[in-house]
Amino acid sequence: MKRYHLFVSGIVQGVGFRWYTERIALSCGITGWVKNLPDGRVEIVAEGEEENLKRFVDDLKKGYLGKNIREIEKIEEEYKGEFNSFTITF
Repeated sequence: MKRYHLFVSGIVQGVGFRWYTERIALSCGITGWVKNLPDGRVEIVAEGEEENLKRFVDDLKKGYLGKNIREIEKIEEEYKGEFNSFTITF
């Protein structure tokens, strides 16, 4: 099990990107959360099997809003198992 802390930049606010992220996370079996940051980026904390996390990041890039992503900064952290599902936070 792994934990990714992601910071997504590009045109990712005001376009439904958090909903898009939640939908992909749930389809990949990922738990965690997504939220907008004041600087225009989107922050994601995601936990799950490493292969599922890789698929999650790939699907973010490939999906219909993937074209809006300029960069994904990925920080691998210690798995904590603190989430039951994937949610949008404010």
